[in-house]
Amino acid sequence: MPKIELYADALYGFAGKRYTEQGLEEVFPCAKAELDGSDPDEGILKVELNDTNRPDLWSTAGLGRQLCCYETGKLPSYSFFSTDDKPQDYGDRIVEVDPAIKETRPFIVAFAIFGKGVDEATLKDLIQTQEKLCWNFGRKRKSIAMGVYRSDLFAYPIRYKAVDPDTTKFVPLQEEREMSLRQILNEHPKGKEFGHIVAADRLFPFIVDKDEKVLSFPPIINSAEIGAVKIGDGHLFVELTGTVMEDLALTASIVACDLADAGYTILPVKVVYPYDTPFGREVVFPRYFQQPIQAKVSYIQKLLGEDLSAQECIEALSRMGVAASSDSSEDPVLTVRVPEYRNDFLHPADVAEDVMIGRGVATFPPVFPSDYTIGRLSAEEHFARRIKDIMVGLGYQEMMYNYLGSRKDYIEKMHVEGKEYIRIANPMTENYEYVRASILPNMLESESVSGNAVYPHKIFETGKIARLDETDNSGTVTKNCLGFLISDREAGFNDALSHISAIFYYIAKEYDLRELDDPRFISGRCARIFSDGKELGLFGEIHPVVLESWGIQMPCAGGEIDLDLLLAAKGEA
Repeated sequence: MPKIELYADALYGFAGKRYTEQGLEEVFPCAKAELDGSDPDEGILKVELNDTNRPDLWSTAGLGRQLCCYETGKLPSYSFFSTDDKPQDYGDRIVEVDPAIKETRPFIVAFAIFGKGVDEATLKDLIQTQEKLCWNFGRKRKSIAMGVYRSDLFAYPIRYKAVDPDTTKFVPLQEEREMSLRQILNEHPKGKEFGHIVAADRLFPFIVDKDEKVLSFPPIINSAEIGAVKIGDGHLFVELTGTVMEDLALTASIVACDLADAGYTILPVKVVYPYDTPFGREVVFPRYFQQPIQAKVSYIQKLLGEDLSAQECIEALSRMGVAASSDSSEDPVLTVRVPEYRNDFLHPADVAEDVMIGRGVATFPPVFPSDYTIGRLSAEEHFARRIKDIMVGLGYQEMMYNYLGSRKDYIEKMHVEGKEYIRIANPMTENYEYVRASILPNMLESESVSGNAVYPHKIFETGKIARLDETDNSGTVTKNCLGFLISDREAGFNDALSHISAIFYYIAKEYDLRELDDPRFISGRCARIFSDGKELGLFGEIHPVVLESWGIQMPCAGGEIDLDLLLAAKGEA
């Protein structure tokens, strides 16, 4: 979980109230935070945040804003956000996007700030916020990277373009010599740390001003001149580049609100795209893009076990910084306006959670359970454990994976159509957009980063998969499944077959094989597994095209078995 260090006086300034350490421990649950230590001599507080869905809390201003709302019930207000109906005045502040950047790092958002010169506490907090957002929320700069610049040293329009990494040169931060972008990847500390993000691209992202003055080589390093913000600078330009427009826009909104709370004037910037984006081709940032969400008061009452009125829910939400209203029906419906700096309201249950926290968890009386059950393992779990024992006995190592992933990993790299995959309607990021319908992509991902481990590699997982299925009432079906993968110089069909035979031998079940045509496997070196006339799974040698997509150099063989069908075939279900 994210941990931040902040100046206590700065936090109390944003919160509008001073706290003792005990007082902070009592009020921090409203931000899902814990006091992790302090340094009274330096006036430093160490705070651990326990909710990765609230990146707006990972800064002094954000945490202070939440404490202020909780204590006073007053809602923050920001007038600089643009919407489709009301774009803000951006003056000459324009960012122009090169068409060629679409295939490399397609999105950029930006805004400027004006005001007093930044002091040490503000600058340190800005740098810390930048690091936490880009590292935790931005997947170590892969999907979000942020740069801050001295705007009085360049001229608009800013140009975000794709350039040749071998011929393009500038002086980066922490250096005094001019270096090519390729040199930076190989020689600069930041290039060595983050260069893998762009190393495989033919062209690299680059940001310059009207006169070709260099601002940055995102997501790696800023220029030594314009990108070196110092104490006392009051005219700043903030840009964020990445792969998911909504995440970039949210991050920009968080930083803009933090700086506005610190007393700075936020100046909108227009970004002009030559291609379509989720917000159009000409977008003014900061932008309010969140959609309202509704929740029935009766639903909130049911979840929380309290007979709360609509007004009580609205007051509780206001203590969380969330504006809400209700209709006058018999079963009132709350309509929630999501704050500019949040995007974590995905379901009415999220509204109920904020009502619970805003009212105060301690205000809900504990209720002793009225029903009792005896805990025991299901037949499916018993069978899965038997299969695990067999796989371990065959020399396999057990793995555990997420059930959500990206289209790129689940479909594109596997060279399948993906018609059976379940897509999440409102994913937080593209990395958790699909429910897995196969375990093979997970294991191939593990293999793709295991090239330095001693061979052979043998891994497996027993877990759930889900597929679209029109024959089911829900339209989907969830299955318990065994997935396994072998990687070695001589790994092939016979290796996988011998392990399939061992599994069926130890569970005393007969099987037969039939021909399989699957783009994930080499034709003629794969098969479907049948028992009692039912198809239970498949296996074979992984196709070289699939291995190349994952960057795997060693031959692989693998397969999957439907454990639910296998258990039913054994008559133990």
